[in-house]
Amino acid sequence: MRLSTKGRFAVTAMIDLGLRENAGPVSLADIAVRHQISLSYLEQVFSRLRQCALVESTRGPGGGYSLARSAAAISVADIIGAVEDKRSGGLAGEPRKADAAAAMTAELWATLSAQMVAHLQSISLQSLVSEQRAKGVQIESRPARRGVYKKPEPLRTTAPNSVFALGSTLLPSR
Repeated sequence: MRLSTKGRFAVTAMIDLGLRENAGPVSLADIAVRHQISLSYLEQVFSRLRQCALVESTRGPGGGYSLARSAAAISVADIIGAVEDKRSGGLAGEPRKADAAAAMTAELWATLSAQMVAHLQSISLQSLVSEQRAKGVQIESRPARRGVYKKPEPLRTTAPNSVFALGSTLLPSR
């Protein structure tokens, strides 16, 4: 199993979805802002998550992504396996050539990879979400995105609007 930034971002985004599971679909733009992840990168990640039936999308106003099944039924191994490239086997940096040096350590890397997969399969998304809630992560209430919005009133101040106006307020009048 390969571990990369893509997998890390996918797990982070899925925890975000799990935390907001009861709030309806979550837009990728909101996730991108909360976690400082590129929106186009998240779109690629969620495309793969959707292909593997881990998330489902809702179109239209108020749309976004939600979990396709319960958080308890999704493991970290499912998430990472969905987003990582299937063609690149093994760990990042593992030799891919079948030369003598790679053959000597092939069993070691295969065993390590199997142990990692087993460990990641034992961690459910629900346990990660519960862990975040136990740490006191606050979920902000989303404002309704439907309807006509009232144009905001301009902010009126009594402060001087230029350096010259500020200077005239500081100098004693003659």
